[in-house]
Amino acid sequence: MRHPSILLLGGSGFIGTHIAARLAASGRHVIVPTRRYNRARHLQVLPTVQVTVADIFDPAVLDRLLPRVDCVINLLGVLHSRPARPWGPAFEHAHVALPRLLAQVCARHGVKRVLHMSALGAAIDGPSMYSRSKAAGERILLDAKDLQVTSFRPSVVFGAEDSFLNLFAKLQSLAPLMAVGGADAKFQPVYVGDVAQAFVDALDDPSSIGRVYELVGPRQYSLRELVRLAGEYSGHARPVIGLPDWIARLQAFMLEMLPGPTLMSRDNLDSMKQDNIASGQYPLPPHWQPTPLEAIAPEYLRPST
Repeated sequence: MRHPSILLLGGSGFIGTHIAARLAASGRHVIVPTRRYNRARHLQVLPTVQVTVADIFDPAVLDRLLPRVDCVINLLGVLHSRPARPWGPAFEHAHVALPRLLAQVCARHGVKRVLHMSALGAAIDGPSMYSRSKAAGERILLDAKDLQVTSFRPSVVFGAEDSFLNLFAKLQSLAPLMAVGGADAKFQPVYVGDVAQAFVDALDDPSSIGRVYELVGPRQYSLRELVRLAGEYSGHARPVIGLPDWIARLQAFMLEMLPGPTLMSRDNLDSMKQDNIASGQYPLPPHWQPTPLEAIAPEYLRPST
C-alpha cells in the first residue's frame, strides 16, 4: 500500500461517505475535516476514519493536517453561487481558490498524490459558471509542479442518499405534475459505488497520474426520462411537462429567491445547454463496468411499506 494515510476533503458528503467506507475497508487511515461535527459523525463507526472539526479554507489548518498524510482527495464542490463573471464568489471559493491553496500547501509539505473531483463537461469556456470554475480548479492542480494528480469528471451521481432522483421522487409525491426546465438535456448517470471504487483503484495506480477520467453510466437519458423514472420507481408517477426556455429561466429565478436550499438556478439551466454525457475527449477508467441505474434506483426509491 503506497498511500496508507489520506486527507479526505468533502468526506462527510454523499460521495465522500462511500469513498471513506472503501478506504477504511482497505485498511487506510482517513482524516475527514468538517466544520460541523454532526455532518460527519456517521463516519465515526468506520474504524480507521478520524473526524476532526476544522476549516480547510484556512491555510494554517491545512499546514497542520498535511504532514499527517501522504495523499489528498478533494471532493469539495458547490452547486450554486451568486451570478458574476467568469463565475460567482461561492464557485471561486470552493472550486478555484481551494485547489490553488491545496497545491501550495501540498508543495510545502511534500505531499505529491492528489485525487480531484471535477465535473463532466467542465470547460473554461463552458456555458455555466459551474462548468467554467470546475475547469479552472482542475487545471490549477494538473499544472501544479511536482504534484501527481488524477482528476475525475462524473456525470450526475445516483445512489440511495442522492439529492437528484430522490428530489424528483419527493416532488412528485407532493405535486400533481412536474414542470421541468431543460427537459431534453441529456445525462449519463453514474452509480456512487462505481465512482467511489474508481477513486480507490486509482490511488496506487501510477498509470493514472496526470489523467482525467470521465465517469459515466452505461446509458443516456433525457432529464424528462429521469424525472419520469423517479416518479415510477417511487410510486408517484406524474405527467412531466417541458418548459420553454424563457419560462424555465423565470422559474429558476424565482426558486433562487426562495429561502432554504436552492432547488434550481439559472446557472443550472446554463449547465444543461451542454449535454452531460461522455465526450470521448477523456478516457474511462481501466476496466470500467458501470452499474445500470435500473439495477439500483428502484430499490431505494420504492415506497416503504
